[in-house]
Amino acid sequence: MVAKPFTAEMHPGPGFRVRLDFPRLDREIMDEYREFVTPDISDLLNRLYSMDPAITCLTGSHHQLCGPACTVKVFPGDNLMVHKSLDVAKPGDIVVVDAGRSPMNAVLGDLVSTKAKHRQIAGFIVDGLIRDLPAILPLDFPVFARGTTTVGPMHRGPGEINYPISCGGIVVNPGDLVVGDAAGIVVIPQDIALELLERLKGHRESNAAYLAAVRVGDFSNAWVDRLLEKHECLVVGEGSFAEAGATAHGSWNDNRTPKEVRVGPLDNSV
Repeated sequence: MVAKPFTAEMHPGPGFRVRLDFPRLDREIMDEYREFVTPDISDLLNRLYSMDPAITCLTGSHHQLCGPACTVKVFPGDNLMVHKSLDVAKPGDIVVVDAGRSPMNAVLGDLVSTKAKHRQIAGFIVDGLIRDLPAILPLDFPVFARGTTTVGPMHRGPGEINYPISCGGIVVNPGDLVVGDAAGIVVIPQDIALELLERLKGHRESNAAYLAAVRVGDFSNAWVDRLLEKHECLVVGEGSFAEAGATAHGSWNDNRTPKEVRVGPLDNSV
């Protein structure tokens, strides 16, 4: 008589493996990233390294994460490897969990979060659900996820620790720098983190001057007109773009009959 089918067996190797360590950036470099908000980092990564905004901080907008990714891939609804990650992650690591966007079971709750805080793990980012949020909140421990459920996980496997994963639509490698705040989550490949940091510092200086000018009303939208002209935007109404700018301040007669015109020569004065 046959018993358990062989297709149900776990097989060592891809899909069921644990890497105990990985290279990390210098702590000084990672700490400098705390000075920058995630939208600014995303801009300088050409907007291609931000996680799905459905993954948000469920434990409070005051929480910020900045540290190396300890990556975990689980079978949807299972958290065996999440438990093991508590032994593998080092203090300051962020445990990033690829739960396959599963809308079914949670992959961690208050017990795992409490253990993680004792191990000085920085926080969790979960592409899936968690549970026990009311009991997690008093821990003051950052947890980002897609939402909550009452349905707990299984503890069977398979899964992986510290191999490449996909979280929120972004590839995350072990040791990549992850920054999360109330605005979102960005992933910075480890090999470009130092170069990007220098560019962020330069951007901060030039952007500060620009924002200061905008705050006092010293700005021009002539660059918008140049783009519209370049792409031959269809404009409905009489007058030039320069006059259109004046409309915003109420100097046009609103009773004029509109007509369609192609963009003509622009007044590029600032």
